[in-house]
Amino acid sequence: MAQQPPVAIICVGMAGSGKTTFMQRINAHLHQQSQQNPSTTTAPPYVLNLDPAVRSVPFDTNIDIRDSVNYKEVMRQYNLGPNGGILTSLNLFATKIDQVMSLLEKRCLPQPEAKPVPSYILLDTPGQIEVFVWSASGSILLSSLASSFPTVIAYVIDTPRTTANTSTFMSNMLYAISILYKTRLPMILVFNKTDVKGEEEAVEWMRDFESFQAALRKEEEEQWSGDGGGGNGQGGGYMGSLLNSMSLVLEEFYNALSVVGVSSMTGDGVAAFFEAVEGKREEFDRDYKPELARRREEAETQKREIRDQDVRRMMGDMSVSSKSKGTGKYAAPVPGTKRSTGRRPRQEEPETVSDVENMESDSEGGEGEGGFGGEAGGLEEPDTEQMEEDTAFEERLKARYEAAMREERESKGGNGKGGGGIGGGGAAASVKYIQQSQGAAGWGKG
Repeated sequence: MAQQPPVAIICVGMAGSGKTTFMQRINAHLHQQSQQNPSTTTAPPYVLNLDPAVRSVPFDTNIDIRDSVNYKEVMRQYNLGPNGGILTSLNLFATKIDQVMSLLEKRCLPQPEAKPVPSYILLDTPGQIEVFVWSASGSILLSSLASSFPTVIAYVIDTPRTTANTSTFMSNMLYAISILYKTRLPMILVFNKTDVKGEEEAVEWMRDFESFQAALRKEEEEQWSGDGGGGNGQGGGYMGSLLNSMSLVLEEFYNALSVVGVSSMTGDGVAAFFEAVEGKREEFDRDYKPELARRREEAETQKREIRDQDVRRMMGDMSVSSKSKGTGKYAAPVPGTKRSTGRRPRQEEPETVSDVENMESDSEGGEGEGGFGGEAGGLEEPDTEQMEEDTAFEERLKARYEAAMREERESKGGNGKGGGGIGGGGAAASVKYIQQSQGAAGWGKG
């Protein structure tokens, strides 16, 4: 039977919920299984620590963010607080995600040599859950893992604190649903510290709406009676109405979740947790993997469209540049080539009187030598494109001439001598220049 790729288990949870202790327990459980069955092809788990601020961890790690990023140095250099330092450290680590994924794929994916590979990848996250789940670096890490391995979110909950009152329980449930929506990965609710208080009450609140309503009414009664039996006013007033509504809304959400109770201290419930993980592996392959493939295809399609737009924009810029510089297909024809046969070079518009005199002398010399521009081979074939360009040039020049004539007449009529402003000498010079440049044209005298 071919080996399956390992499942990546991402442990997240509120600060103090026991994530690191839970990581230590499941890591020890998997190491014990590997030692008890040395003949199997399963290697011990591959462990990653992504908490840059932790002093020490009670397990050996294969990849540790503290080996790459110095959390205190980041705080000092960037003048950051604790949460900002953790976030920046994760961002710096995310820039090396390609190297991390290369190591994981090399060590954990089944190889043709059939050497033992781990069945699980364990990943511990910072206690500031929002820093990991809602940051860009957290999204990069999760999406990279999910692209290569079946990935499961283990949301660790502090059972005694969660079941202390209904508002704390609802807050944890809302946080769980927000993480599920954000990551779009299979999730397991892990009620930790069951050696202190069992998870039965919390599971009953999830599965039985009436049980949660009864607990909420009890808290309200304790608040109003002033009995002091744990009631702190959080269940009364608008909060009671809000909790009632949210419990109804989340009923469907509860049914889709896997729930296990675990004691990280004694190890109770660890086997049930890994059974739930195997069920989530199948769910990942069935429901989440096609969705990831679809999103990846959409991203690739968007990249191709952007690349095609950039290419078209670049080709358009190159075409404009070639036309303005006279290069490429807009370059001047080379004498003796096929392109230059039967075509005259484009007539450039004269800019000074010297240019006009040079053009007239060139024209007279060319006609004297070979007739019709120096061509000795008879008449040229008419060049439609060149004729259109010449016609447009003459029309522009004629418009300039007529405008200059009008300006000269207005100047003479208004000033008499034509010496002020733009009239007089300026207009006369323009007319003289145009008449010289088009002396052979019959329309230049009117």
